[in-house]
Amino acid sequence: MGRQPVTLGARLRYAFENTLSKGPVAMIGWLALFSLAIILIAAALMQLLQVGYSENGSFLENFWNSLMRTFDAGNMADDGAGEGLEPANWVVRCIALAVTLGGIFVISTLIGTLTSGIESKLEDLRKGKSRVLESGHTLILGWSPKVYTIISELLIANENQRKASIVILAERDKVEMEDDITTRFPSTGNTRIICRTGSSLDLDELEIANPHEARSIIILAPEAPQPDIYVIKSMLALTNNPNRRPEPYQIVAEIHQNENMEAARLVGGKEAVLIQPGDLIARVIAQTCRQSGLSAVYTELLNFDGAEIYYSEQPRLTGKTYRDALSAFSTSTVMGIFREDETVMINPPMDTVIAAGDQIIAISEDDDTLKISDASPPAIDSSAIRSAKPAASAPESTLILGCSDLAGFIIRELDNYVPSGSRVTVVAPLSEDADRFHELAESLQRLQLSHQVGNTTERAVLDALDVTSFDHIILLCSSGLDVQEADARTLITLLHLRNIAEETGRDLNIVSEMLDPRNQSLAEVAKADDFIVSDKLVSLMLAQLSENKHLHKVFVDLFHEEGSEIYLKPIGDYVATDTPVDFHTLLHAAAERGETAIGYRIAARSSDPRCGYGVNCNPNKSERHKFVQADKLIVLAER
Repeated sequence: MGRQPVTLGARLRYAFENTLSKGPVAMIGWLALFSLAIILIAAALMQLLQVGYSENGSFLENFWNSLMRTFDAGNMADDGAGEGLEPANWVVRCIALAVTLGGIFVISTLIGTLTSGIESKLEDLRKGKSRVLESGHTLILGWSPKVYTIISELLIANENQRKASIVILAERDKVEMEDDITTRFPSTGNTRIICRTGSSLDLDELEIANPHEARSIIILAPEAPQPDIYVIKSMLALTNNPNRRPEPYQIVAEIHQNENMEAARLVGGKEAVLIQPGDLIARVIAQTCRQSGLSAVYTELLNFDGAEIYYSEQPRLTGKTYRDALSAFSTSTVMGIFREDETVMINPPMDTVIAAGDQIIAISEDDDTLKISDASPPAIDSSAIRSAKPAASAPESTLILGCSDLAGFIIRELDNYVPSGSRVTVVAPLSEDADRFHELAESLQRLQLSHQVGNTTERAVLDALDVTSFDHIILLCSSGLDVQEADARTLITLLHLRNIAEETGRDLNIVSEMLDPRNQSLAEVAKADDFIVSDKLVSLMLAQLSENKHLHKVFVDLFHEEGSEIYLKPIGDYVATDTPVDFHTLLHAAAERGETAIGYRIAARSSDPRCGYGVNCNPNKSERHKFVQADKLIVLAER
């Protein structure tokens, strides 16, 4: 059977269908042509029959009256009124009726088309598909529970800006995102938050968020298997975008698996700062379990509410030593030097000379408060300074209750800090972990590792462990459980431990990991010494680095076992506790030992979250305090 010939009617019908598929504008065009055809035919017919809506009506007048009847059918009621039943009058009425019926069809179709088009446009707006025209904004790609902490921090950071904006592009409904954000942040101050629906892996949808004019870009890993693939591909869509800007982007992203870090670095290059959440949390837990209150110090330095870390070039300090810089600021606390070649020196030797182009790394309330004081610092109270040497470190014992992917990281990190002969005991409900811990034990240098199987939520298991004999206790959220269930198990174990402490009259140094920040208030009732809220710490880090990517080198130095870290040391080892001293004296006392003092912790307030658990970084240097032996001096030191 041969091919059927294509008729002219089929071609016209095909062309008509193609134009209709172009949307409401094409439909309105066809309706306009249809209306024009009716009006022209009616006017021409009246001209041919020598009749009209009025005596001696011209073609243009008939055209105009026909046009009015297409818009308003009520105009037909007066056609030929009082003129009798002459045939000519009935001809006009019939023509007018046809024009009016055509007008009713056109107007009703037009109204339906316009309504449908408006509804479609509103639906597109609701879906968040319109392009963002912001510039200098912070762009967040992806959605996870971390987004709320990041927004909270950015709102604080933007308080001193006249106009600021945050743009979120995620594969969620725009209205749902806006509702969630409004519920948590009823007022966003001077910062506008714009949500758009789309995937950062799609170049066309990525353009909606205007990434080429963004001040910084944060890429959040999704809560899905293989989240690193999403992050790496999102970076690739930015750095290799054919429409990318010539200036480098400032990208901050999280990579979970160490084996994916090298690929992420290749894609991000110098434009991306990458953090590993697991590695970060493990380092913080390992350091915090040995020093109660350290997590509060990190939280104070990482959030924007209070003192933060800033870089500032101070030409007046050129040629002077680092020790000179320590006392040069009255409202800021110096902690290091950022060299012109981008080398970070945290707590450098006191005689280090500050060169031209170097920047001071300091803790301050804001970037505009980092100014050298014109007044001379007060005299040092040398009589109050003590030179007691710290006692030699004894082997430590650590108990880890619960097992997650962090356990191995924490143990390896502890092995870098504890004295030789220290021991760590892991108690977890799964016996399958035994082989993994056996391999880990063979690689440790200072720690002796043992593993036991047991349910840490059972009181009998805890009693058999003799938990009071351990120097440090770490509670980890078990892997493979729902977030709320994992936190609930941690809380139950924590309550048992506190009950044991009360019954035995012994103090237990406990660090608890929490997955959901909302559960921290519940854990505070159980009086843990420190809380490590995983998502919150990572979110704080992402927010800080989005504002200043150079801070990454500072944090790497602080969290790494080499170089200087943050320590909380007995304040009585530095100054007398029977006389009031100011922070200038404390700075001098720490400098004598090659350490940089950045604050102190008041033991009497260590359980009060309203006072930052007693932590005061960047205190008033002239204010005098009478400390007690239990108070701690927060210093940057190598040990």
